[in-house]
Amino acid sequence: MIIAVPKEIHPGENRVACTPDVASKLIKIGYEIHIEKNAGLNAGFRDEQYEKAGAKVIDNAEQLLQSADIVLKVQKPELGEIKKIKKGALLISFVYVLHYPNIAKICAENGIDLIAMDMIPRTTLAQKMDALSSQANIAGYKSVILAANHLGKIFPLLMTAAGTISPAKVVIMGAGVAGLQALGTAKRLGAVVEVSDIRPSAKEEVQSLGGKFIEVETSENMQDERGYAKEASEEFLRKQKELIFKHVTEADIVITTALVPGKKAPVLVTEEMVKNMRPGSVVLDMAVEFGGNCEISEYGKTVKKYDVTIIGEPNLPSLVPTHASEMYSKNLLALIQHIGKNGQIELKLEDEIIKGCLITKNGEIINERIKELLKEKGD
Repeated sequence: MIIAVPKEIHPGENRVACTPDVASKLIKIGYEIHIEKNAGLNAGFRDEQYEKAGAKVIDNAEQLLQSADIVLKVQKPELGEIKKIKKGALLISFVYVLHYPNIAKICAENGIDLIAMDMIPRTTLAQKMDALSSQANIAGYKSVILAANHLGKIFPLLMTAAGTISPAKVVIMGAGVAGLQALGTAKRLGAVVEVSDIRPSAKEEVQSLGGKFIEVETSENMQDERGYAKEASEEFLRKQKELIFKHVTEADIVITTALVPGKKAPVLVTEEMVKNMRPGSVVLDMAVEFGGNCEISEYGKTVKKYDVTIIGEPNLPSLVPTHASEMYSKNLLALIQHIGKNGQIELKLEDEIIKGCLITKNGEIINERIKELLKEKGD
């Protein structure tokens, strides 16, 4: 079977879906790897490295996609890419299909089987394939570095002959994978870190990393059966905003990471909060692609409002493309090893992992959640 790896065409995407190391491993277990010319260059991987690993470098993107049995991508596929993939092929990519269900419809219409990496269930068995977590880890690290770069202060407590410098105060909204990595990174740089999360169960994890947990009292169950945060009630969000106001307005850096799959990101940092923040402070909105946690962040832009820098970078993992690609590529390898044997792929619907992430098969949408979404939209 031929596995094809096209060059990512989404603006600003520097990652590649398969590294030379993983290409070598896939070849050893029976697959043929074709990669588009310069597909890995922005992530630090040259064509010669792929050729040395045994992959074939293809100069023509259309030819690459039409010959493939499996297509590996990072970013959600564009319509033009889908139309070039041959009928019966398997496309594996991030899709954010709960936000963009039409991609599933187009894949089904074109007879392409689709696995959405953002739908891999959060179970022990699927841990090695959990690309959302691997990329969120990178994003959490980079968020702190990026925010620190825009802050006119240093992070650690510093005692010098010229006087004492107080440590920077960082507030993180959301204690998922990205939030916890941001907490660990900020602590290592010497900041005082406070973390808010709608799930009371996150308190122990936050404290174990040296953070202070900002707790909102609630009797609501704030986590779904897949381990993701649920959409909070209006009452909860009101309580949270009241409590958060004081913490946010006293912070040097605020990093927001709160996402609810398939829903618009909740607004956690209002314009009023930003108005009351210290001059020179920084807000980094990690949820900007899905509506944003900050009321006045702008997609893909770093802006200054009320003397506060607001960073709306939608693709933080792409700013650390080498390691982000390595981790994502290993997630894909684990998935292919799980669904393949002797160089052949078998998509068993009774398998819990496949049941969670397989969206289309044999020209039909088989994921019930996506079927319902498309019905609601009238498609």
